Amino acid sequence: MNASATADLPVVVIGAGPSGLAAAAHLMGRGIEPLVLEAGPFAGAAVREWSHVRLFSTWGEVVDPAAEKLLAPTGWTRPDPAAYPSGADWVRLYLQPLADVLGDRVRTGARVTGVSRAGRDRIVDAEREEQPFVVHVEHTDGREERLSARAVIDASGTWATPGPAGGSGLAALGERAAADRITYRVPDLKDPAVRARFAGKRTAVIGTGASAFTALAHLADLAEADDGAGTKAVWILRRGISGATFGGGAADELPARGALGLAAKAAVEAGHADAVTGFRTEAIERDGDGRLVLRAEDGRRLDAVDEVIVLTGFRPDLSFLSEVRLGLDERLQAPVALASLIDPNQHSCGTVYPHGYRELAHPEADIYLVGMKSYGRAPTFLVMTGYEQVRSVAAALAGDLEAAGKVELTLPETGVCGGAGLFDVPGAEESGGCCTPAPQPVRLTTPASPSVTAAAGGEPSAGGCCGS
Repeated sequence: MNASATADLPVVVIGAGPSGLAAAAHLMGRGIEPLVLEAGPFAGAAVREWSHVRLFSTWGEVVDPAAEKLLAPTGWTRPDPAAYPSGADWVRLYLQPLADVLGDRVRTGARVTGVSRAGRDRIVDAEREEQPFVVHVEHTDGREERLSARAVIDASGTWATPGPAGGSGLAALGERAAADRITYRVPDLKDPAVRARFAGKRTAVIGTGASAFTALAHLADLAEADDGAGTKAVWILRRGISGATFGGGAADELPARGALGLAAKAAVEAGHADAVTGFRTEAIERDGDGRLVLRAEDGRRLDAVDEVIVLTGFRPDLSFLSEVRLGLDERLQAPVALASLIDPNQHSCGTVYPHGYRELAHPEADIYLVGMKSYGRAPTFLVMTGYEQVRSVAAALAGDLEAAGKVELTLPETGVCGGAGLFDVPGAEESGGCCTPAPQPVRLTTPASPSVTAAAGGEPSAGGCCGS
């Protein structure tokens, strides 16, 4: 890109979640003007939708250093670094204050519907990199706008595109027709209306990640409550039960993440959840009473359930990036250079190598996917990874390649030796694993306790090991 022609243009950041707001903070620290476009009505809109869920990362791991520098002059006080925030805490005590400091650099109700080069679709080579980016925006009042940008950082996350129940990666037959009985989020069982929907009911939970563990733990709590008699979960696993099924337990360097798996194990052992292994959902049918019957690819049918919670991960929305040249791995839909570092067939959260602007680069110069979206379909993202990504990208855009290349990040081990994908084989039985102690059941406590903290992130991931 011709720097002199675009120097006065802002860097457009798509998404005002944790990674997007941190990107804006780092850009400002480099003297670069950011413009953050958020589709929702508020900053941290996705986090607000899971405000009832508690992170398994501490405050010390979910506050970005550059953002803290912006907040400090306002009298902002950093919460206890050892405490575990809920989604609501994260928004109230950090994300919204940060958005307030950024002021009119954050525009809400602004949905990005397209990104391209000025006067160039993805086919045209001539003088391509000399042209600014054009970003098409739709506002909630119906107004459309075209903005120019020197660079684009897409931190829009994956929250809006959850994975389906179907074991093939496609929606199961009948899944859309059964939408009134299916949720793709961890339900807020403290909400009276939501609680009534699940109390005394039989609920299928599909997924094997931290979000599924959270849902099982919350349903177990409901089953033991006075108003929850008869509540029962059916935990559907596409793989078999192995030593890694419940995570790293006491070996997890994020203790609250390890406790989630122990809570799920306790729910099964207490009889509040029945585990069904090697079940890849092909169809969701209704019986004569309107309840849902899940049918597997091998023909097995489960007894009818009243509700289904699908927590099978998320995937990136690439539709509005169709006119820019992205280099994405054909499996993960992550940048090619990053994909081999985060492949869940090989890696867990703690074995992901530090990475920055080089691994996030695309054939199209000066556009970066960061945060959860950069991981494509890989479930091993941690918020602190996103913060280091945007630090490196901001330095690169400022021309400080030395700083951009010094990527330093130590991620907490999961206590699971292999990547999640290694165990995705029905009937693959393993004992304990090489680094996973036999999990011990834990008594579920109140949702405010770290022992039932949940997977979450600014760009949350369900169905994986490391959503926060």
